[in-house]
Amino acid sequence: MPVDLLPQSEEQAYRLLVRMAGAGVEEFAERAGIGSGHALAVLEELRRRGLVTAGPTYRALPPDVALGEVLLREQEHLESARHMVAALSEEYRSNTRWRSAEHLMEIVVGAPALRERLREMQDSAKEEIRWFCRANPIAMYGTENAEETPALTRGVRYRAIYERALLDKPGELASIVEAVGMGEQARTLPVLPVRLAIADRNLAICPLVPDAARGAGQPTAALIRSSELLDALIALFESYWERATPLLGESTDQPDRLLLSLVVAGMPDKSIATHLQVSKRTVQRRLDRLMLVAGVDSRAGLAFQAAKRGWL
Repeated sequence: MPVDLLPQSEEQAYRLLVRMAGAGVEEFAERAGIGSGHALAVLEELRRRGLVTAGPTYRALPPDVALGEVLLREQEHLESARHMVAALSEEYRSNTRWRSAEHLMEIVVGAPALRERLREMQDSAKEEIRWFCRANPIAMYGTENAEETPALTRGVRYRAIYERALLDKPGELASIVEAVGMGEQARTLPVLPVRLAIADRNLAICPLVPDAARGAGQPTAALIRSSELLDALIALFESYWERATPLLGESTDQPDRLLLSLVVAGMPDKSIATHLQVSKRTVQRRLDRLMLVAGVDSRAGLAFQAAKRGWL
């Protein structure tokens, strides 16, 4: 049930007391146009809520502390309710699919509907999210994925493979770096075969319409539940994960980790310089220094040594 922060009568009384800069019961009752008994009851209720000092002279206190706690409890209540709805929805779909073959696969049409299903999928995930992130998202960009942080916080593992061209999109690389800092495992490949999101081993979301045909209608995706098809999609993800290049390693004490990751991913110096907010010459100078440390004279040798020494 939503929390009523402050009844209208008490809000009006609080506003009046703020303007009066403090008042006794009789003075307040006269200004408010109410009886003394009523005035005393209202002022005492405001005191109980932590909004005014105790009498005989009542003075208004800052409302953010007292009402802020109420807002926080309401926010926690809504977040808990959202997770409960997502979990119940997933339980319903998981159980009903055995009664009808139609529940093994569900078709979702339109970007808003697809975005909502991606949100529900992450909210209900318990163990792991696997993700193919292509360069031109049809439902949301990584910077818009507000569900990943809460999921990571509650212990859900994220493994994401990003198409190389996506790293050039404004804000995407910074978003990935932030996610990796919170626990996401990120890798990259030049090209991915499909868009794909998999929650645990229970649900996959895979768009059905190829990019070349997207102008013909709204985005259309399949929701695929536990089946041999889902097992095949998981195997597809794992095969690409093995060959993908890590964007950032687990270690946080190796210098120039991000620089090395972008070089190994095949990004040109100009793009790397843009992402790191340095000059192209600075990128080249830092790479020369790293090659000297690694004892090699080529970028290919640097990539090999970076992988061998655990710099990535």
